[in-house]
Amino acid sequence: MNRPCSITQVFTILIFAGFSLPALAADTDENAGGSFFSDLPIEIHGFYEARSGTRLRKDKYERELSILEDRLQLDLSSYPEWGDLKLKGDAFADWAAERAEFDLREANIFLRPNDFLDLKVGRQALTWGTGDLIFINDLFPKDWQSFFIGRDNEYLKAPSDAIKAGLFGDWANLDIVYTPRFDHDRHIDGTRLSYWNSNLGRLAGEDAVIHTDKPNRWFRDSELAARLYKNINNYEFALYAYRGYWKSPGGQNASMSQAIFPDLNVYGASIRGAIAKGIGNLEVGYYESADDMSGKNALVDNSQMRYLAGYTQEIAKDFTAGVQYYLEQIQDFSQYKKSLVSGPARDKDRHLLTLRLTKLLMNQNLRCSLFTYFSPSDKDVHMRPNINYKLDDNTALEIGGNIFFGDYSNTFFGQLQNNTNIYAGIRYSF
Repeated sequence: MNRPCSITQVFTILIFAGFSLPALAADTDENAGGSFFSDLPIEIHGFYEARSGTRLRKDKYERELSILEDRLQLDLSSYPEWGDLKLKGDAFADWAAERAEFDLREANIFLRPNDFLDLKVGRQALTWGTGDLIFINDLFPKDWQSFFIGRDNEYLKAPSDAIKAGLFGDWANLDIVYTPRFDHDRHIDGTRLSYWNSNLGRLAGEDAVIHTDKPNRWFRDSELAARLYKNINNYEFALYAYRGYWKSPGGQNASMSQAIFPDLNVYGASIRGAIAKGIGNLEVGYYESADDMSGKNALVDNSQMRYLAGYTQEIAKDFTAGVQYYLEQIQDFSQYKKSLVSGPARDKDRHLLTLRLTKLLMNQNLRCSLFTYFSPSDKDVHMRPNINYKLDDNTALEIGGNIFFGDYSNTFFGQLQNNTNIYAGIRYSF
């Protein structure tokens, strides 16, 4: 049976055609006329990477290997006068999960019809907001599984199939992103990481993989995000709005057999700029749980307020420190406690502190870093030590880890204690 192509597949075919047509045109009669893609120069980059890691704790619900894969990325780009073409994908053998995959990271066309409008159409990685590994108004998909098993940080950002328009004016700039079909997070579901299962009242993993009911109708289950921003005296001010769905499961269906992605509206603001010798930022967001405005539905997450304050400064030569404070407040908390079906109740306020330390050594070829999350309310911690050494312009070695501990098994980082892992990798770029 023939199946209709998705928008991403269509753009992939068009871009491949764009890269292929110049070669085909060379074989045609010179009198046949010029091709739209004639003489299209192509830049090819990429890398090969081998990465492996293992858990440091016994986990009866998951395999001992946290990661074991060989990955080849090809990054093709071209910059004709009429626009930019981009195609990037990863082919990798995931030995820990015993499967081979292809992950299309980008397949898009960038156009600038005039001086005040940019358009990017197709698969692309999107980001905005001011947080360092904390996201409030960035409602674009994340890959939390990659983040916690030891893949490179670039894989935390999952791709979106979207249309992005950038409008530029003297008074302000406006970014609008339309995603015709909902792109959810690559969230923790038990296939690679054990987690707290509130229905079972215990940790679970491959024995209780989360099944989801995802909104997936083209143009009906869509997302719309906007950012209005302006620089004033070297400070960037921004307003944000989002209409779509909780990016990771935010509830369950009536039979509690599937996780769901309820409707979500988000309204926020941020400011970032120089403070003393460093860079400071403030960000706030109101998460309106549109399917449970009163907070009485036990099967849907309540609305929330989220706040973030951060500061980064170079405190010595090639030594940078960054700190953040994050607060997440459950709205209608009394209704939440009354409607709780199972499991321990969450705190009304979740406090989270982060510290990033980065030191560059050996002519900046050696980077040593430590990123730490600490929640005084949840009493849990996530530490991300990492050492990256550039052997030469093409080859880099890396070792790191994801270390979790906490007092309770039902908190965000506490549930991941048995997923504590170390990893090592080598990457050859070309």
